[in-house]
Amino acid sequence: MAVFLHQVGRLAFRRRWYVTLIWAAVLALTGLGALKAPAASDKGLSMPGIESQKAFDLMERSFPGAAADGATARIVFVAQPGEQITDPGNRQAVEKTMASLAGGTQVASVSDPFQSKSLSKYGRTAYATVTYEVGAKELTDASRNRLEEAVHDARDGGLTVEAGGKVLDAGGGPGGAAELIGVVLAAVVLLATFGSLAAAGLPLLTALIGVGVSLAVILALAHALDLSATTSVLAMMLGLAVGIDYALFVVSRYREERARGRTPEEAVGFAAGTAGSAVVFAGSTVVIALAGLAVVGVPMLTKMGLAAAGAVTVAVLIALTLVPALLGFWPNAVLTRRDRKGGRIGEQGTRNNWGTRWARFVLRRPLPVLLLGVTGLGALALPAMDLRLGNPGDEAKPASTTERRAYDALAEAFGPGFNGPLTIVVDARNSTGAKSAVRSVAQRIGDTKGVVSVSSPRFDATGDTAVFQAVPSTAPTDEKTKSLVASIRDDRPTIESRTGATFAVTGTTALDIDVAKKVRSALVPYLIVVLGLAVVLLLLVFRSLLVPLKAALGYLLSVLASLGAVVLVFQQGHGADLMGVEQTGPIMSLMPIFLVGIVFGLAMDYEVFLVSRMREAYVHGESPAQAVTSGFRHSARVVVAAALIMIAVFAGFIGESESMIKMIGFGLATAVLFDAFVVRMAIVPAVLALLGHKAWWLPGWLDRLLPRVDVEGQALDRWSGVGDPQSIGSTAAREVSRT
Repeated sequence: MAVFLHQVGRLAFRRRWYVTLIWAAVLALTGLGALKAPAASDKGLSMPGIESQKAFDLMERSFPGAAADGATARIVFVAQPGEQITDPGNRQAVEKTMASLAGGTQVASVSDPFQSKSLSKYGRTAYATVTYEVGAKELTDASRNRLEEAVHDARDGGLTVEAGGKVLDAGGGPGGAAELIGVVLAAVVLLATFGSLAAAGLPLLTALIGVGVSLAVILALAHALDLSATTSVLAMMLGLAVGIDYALFVVSRYREERARGRTPEEAVGFAAGTAGSAVVFAGSTVVIALAGLAVVGVPMLTKMGLAAAGAVTVAVLIALTLVPALLGFWPNAVLTRRDRKGGRIGEQGTRNNWGTRWARFVLRRPLPVLLLGVTGLGALALPAMDLRLGNPGDEAKPASTTERRAYDALAEAFGPGFNGPLTIVVDARNSTGAKSAVRSVAQRIGDTKGVVSVSSPRFDATGDTAVFQAVPSTAPTDEKTKSLVASIRDDRPTIESRTGATFAVTGTTALDIDVAKKVRSALVPYLIVVLGLAVVLLLLVFRSLLVPLKAALGYLLSVLASLGAVVLVFQQGHGADLMGVEQTGPIMSLMPIFLVGIVFGLAMDYEVFLVSRMREAYVHGESPAQAVTSGFRHSARVVVAAALIMIAVFAGFIGESESMIKMIGFGLATAVLFDAFVVRMAIVPAVLALLGHKAWWLPGWLDRLLPRVDVEGQALDRWSGVGDPQSIGSTAAREVSRT
């Protein structure tokens, strides 16, 4: 593979105009496709195989249109203290608001709070539901403006008015100021690392092109594949981070090969054959881990994983083709100013740097460094034992939003469980009396401890299937609500034996509970699969038993520590104000398993780029300690820069308003911090120092069985027949003077 990528890099260097034009055409065509494609359909989370989803599907069949995809808005009216919503002036303001909303072109229906008895016990609060004919994404600006104007007019009438519901969820795609800050920070890191504007700008430029292509493809396919805005944000997050990093590794190796005296074209070839091979391997691990999310069985998670995997694939292709092509346009611009002016191209640059000094520090005291790193990450991982999964809704939004204020007003007026009622679907086709059986089921569930009230059953056209709602006494994300759902389901055999009717519990609250349960059950098996995959892949690369085991255990430590940090902030509230988290609660159900898949790929990136240089030195005859020092001398600065870039990019997404994106951004930033700086930069050299020669041991039979994966590019020296470095250095100097 190294020889093939060497040829690809040189071909891209020589045919740089063609390569650049091809990528420009790809970007233009995908962008045009994104502009012409219809918007994505507005569908919620679904998970086949769980009770709440089956009940939801049954309800859709029995009550066509009851679970329509149209957007909804819930308008909450609160009278001033000492007044009631039924007072003439307040009633007139409410009726005027309803009449104004009913005249909207996309409005299907508006409920009357006075006729539907949507009034609080003491008459101070009322709510009305506005149902639209289309989903939230298909709503026009005129419809949203009409809603805002109606709410504003009602407030002018002396009422406190807030609005919540899907209609206010416009989809929030990527491209905010927070992401821009991440890119700016990445540029600063690149400039400090390379000391050249061209070298810093090239990875940013190619990464942005890759992200542009990826997002355009996602938007073009969004309607056909039901991709959400969250999908595009996550693809942008990962595509931008790995796009910068992969280009960074190739450019850094190119500069190193130029320092060894190679001509620009040959340096590009060797960079593509060595760093490019590592990019292919690292990118493959990320793609495999993301595509493996499909085994969890959550369609939304599968789409998110595949979209992000596509973005990573584009980043790999750009690093192998467009980066060498752009280096062909400016072969010396990516070098430092001192190198360009001083003619030091032929020097090897073997002087000691901070990476060498850090490696020697760890080698002198490996056991204390190892114990400190493991103990610190282990302590941070402990809160992960208290991980609670769920799907926070409007209660997790900032108090400055009208959705959050509407949620709080309803909870105060009607009880904390009002915002998350349970929907009970009853199938009475096999009972002797359908209506009496349904009423018996409703009465029994209404008598369950923790249920405040049940609504009157609503029957379908045949009269043998009914649906009603049960309002819990606790909030949707409360653990007591979870216990209530389990209690109702546990009592099902008794109820069904007495009534002859079967029932199932669904609704948003029950669906969230079932999703959390399924994801939790899949988390450990998926983690085991990922760990096994890490051992196998690294066994192929490093041809060692202990190095892959060490890498997998280090990855496990960093993942658990990052999950513990997420629990500390988003669930327990430590430092929540600094992250902009106004309401703590359960962790988004899909977040931990998605974090496991992404961090696996990133951890393997750092492992390959750092340890492969150590193995290269060890294979060439250096002692284990010298090999560790050599690996840090050549790779530490680049790995640290790559980690800082990823932290900057991921941390930028903490500023997103959507809870899941905020959590994933924080989780990924902390995971990269722990894995790169604690595991790879401290624990890895400490373990290798303690193991010595044993670290690189592999049984003979296994060595003969495993295929050869030349990530270090050893075959290039034999294939290319490299001449004397001094003669190459003089050739390189002539290249510099000519250009």
